[in-house]
Amino acid sequence: MAGTSSGIVAGLTAAALGAVGFLAYRAQATVPAGLAGRPGASASAASPAAKAPRDRRNPTALPSASGKGERVVYSVDDDRVWLVEEHEHVARTFRVRPGSMDPAVGTYWVSSRSNAATGTDGTPVEHIVRFSSVDGVAIGFSAAVGDGAQTAVDPSVKTGGIREDRADGNAMWNFATIGVKVVVIR
Repeated sequence: MAGTSSGIVAGLTAAALGAVGFLAYRAQATVPAGLAGRPGASASAASPAAKAPRDRRNPTALPSASGKGERVVYSVDDDRVWLVEEHEHVARTFRVRPGSMDPAVGTYWVSSRSNAATGTDGTPVEHIVRFSSVDGVAIGFSAAVGDGAQTAVDPSVKTGGIREDRADGNAMWNFATIGVKVVVIR
C-alpha cells in the first residue's frame, strides 16, 4: 500500500509541476489581449495624472500620482524613468532619450522583449522592453550597443525607442519582465 500511495503522490507532484511550468511559460509568452499595449487603469487603481505632482526640491523623487505597486514609471516631460518595487521602494531612477513618438499617458504592461535588434533609426540596440505602439511603431525601452553615442532624433522618422545608457538598460531588462506594469505620466 505504501508503494502505491507514494506512486500516486509522485504522479500528482509531477502533474502539478507540469501544470505550473506550463502556466509560467504562458505567462512569459503572452499578455492577455485586454492588457497588452492598452492605456487605462483599472477602476481600483489610481490613474496617472496629466501632470503628476513633483517634489521640485528633489527632481529624482518618485512622482506621487504614478500608481501603486511594482511598476516602471516613465515621465515623457522629464525624460526620466523610475523602477519601483513593492512597497513603493525606488530601486533605480535614470534619464532617458526618447524617440520621435511618445506613448499616451496611461497604464500599460510589458508585452514583449528582445535581447538584441536594430532600432527603427538603424542603431543596434539591446535589452528591448516593449509596452505600447503608436501609429504602428513599437514603443519601448532599449540601450544602444557600442560607444553609447546618441545621434539627434530625426523628427521626420517615426521612432519609438526610449534609449537608456547600457547600465540602465541592464537594470530595466532585469526588472521589466513580461506583464510588469508601465505607467506613463507627463
